[in-house]
Amino acid sequence: MFGKNKGLSSNDEVVKDIYGKYAGAHYKKFLILLGLLAALIIASFYGLTVGSYELSIAEVYKIVIDHITNWSETLDTVSQRVVWNQRMPRLMTGIVAGIGLAVAGAAMQSMMKNPLADPYTTGISSGASFGAIIAITLGLVIGSASNATVIFAFFFSLIPAAVIVLLSTFKRATSSMMILAGISVMYIFNAMTQYLMLVADNETMAAAYEWTIGTLSKSSWDSLPVMTVVITAGSLVMLYLSRFLNAMNSGDNYAKTVGINVERMRIIILVTISILAAAVVSFTGIIGFVGLVAPHITRMLLGSDNRFLIPGSALMGAVVMVVCDILAKSFTTTALPIGIITALVGGPVFLFLIIRQKKEVW
Repeated sequence: MFGKNKGLSSNDEVVKDIYGKYAGAHYKKFLILLGLLAALIIASFYGLTVGSYELSIAEVYKIVIDHITNWSETLDTVSQRVVWNQRMPRLMTGIVAGIGLAVAGAAMQSMMKNPLADPYTTGISSGASFGAIIAITLGLVIGSASNATVIFAFFFSLIPAAVIVLLSTFKRATSSMMILAGISVMYIFNAMTQYLMLVADNETMAAAYEWTIGTLSKSSWDSLPVMTVVITAGSLVMLYLSRFLNAMNSGDNYAKTVGINVERMRIIILVTISILAAAVVSFTGIIGFVGLVAPHITRMLLGSDNRFLIPGSALMGAVVMVVCDILAKSFTTTALPIGIITALVGGPVFLFLIIRQKKEVW
């Protein structure tokens, strides 16, 4: 009798110990998420000070707070106009783009169990690039030239995704087959894009080239709402699907045993990833490495649980974009296209992560 009670007490202590470790691990992850949020806020305020017109953090803070609390007031000073009409749209576009690319990259890597997967692996960027170049080289106008570029880029970015979805539907494609199909489509669109740029005049080719390497210089308050709504909705869908991604990350057989229709879920996730990436690429051009590097760094900090990995990747992607934009504006009086900086920074960082990567993270 007494032995039985003693055994139960021992079991209770084991359960308490396990629960304590589990709660402690989750508490640590929440602290990391808060740390990333704090880093984003600090980097954002500093980013608003960087540019050809010098401002201090104190000045920026005062302008931001004053304008938020008195939204109806006009922007009377040069400092206010620089912050709100030029730097703030650029900053917000960078944050939203970083969130979209990183969330899409994290989901892509978890779904395919492939550390090299990112939103552009499916050929989405190449499709968007081809659509944008068509609009630029032909001088198409839908309301305005910029609208035509965005619309054509978004439409053509979904074509590679549609090809992979059809392949998955009729051929029950594996993750490797999806990546290979995306690469095939990517080369086709790249070839057509290069041809259009080859036959274009110098002015048109310069505009097309700037778009293909990714830039935040064309950011505006007008384009931000559409991009923000699409990225927010897509990110929330991915967060909701995180438990399915966790199951699929353990293998298709395990996912099927817990009642998940793997083929259908893979298509839903792929379509959401495509829309996220298309929404970013259509407004900013091709910004590489963010969707590849940000989820890797986050996975090293938070592990592979997508309930934490997806929001963590979103914050990390935003931080990476803000920091790279600060660097882009710091080198010269005319800011470099951010795609150049993300490639210069992302390449070495990704190589370092590959060397340091631990297998058990996956």
